Amino acid sequence: MDVVIPKDIVAATKMSEAQLKLEIAIMLYKQEKISSGRACQWLGMNLIEFRRELGQRGVTINYDVADFESDLKTLRSLGRL
Repeated sequence: MDVVIPKDIVAATKMSEAQLKLEIAIMLYKQEKISSGRACQWLGMNLIEFRRELGQRGVTINYDVADFESDLKTLRSLGRL
């Protein structure tokens, strides 16, 4: 599904399309509706750039104990731990 934002709404924000997309992506990320990887893919930026944007806004990275345990499992399976 594509969402169309009327030009007058975009104009009212005084943001470019790219800025508006970034704000939407960050909002969805903060609400844990999309992952950082999905946000990066949609925005066409890499993870470091996206995390920089999060940091500038004081948004913490969504990373919990389950993520940590999954990363440990992956590292062990690769023989890196």
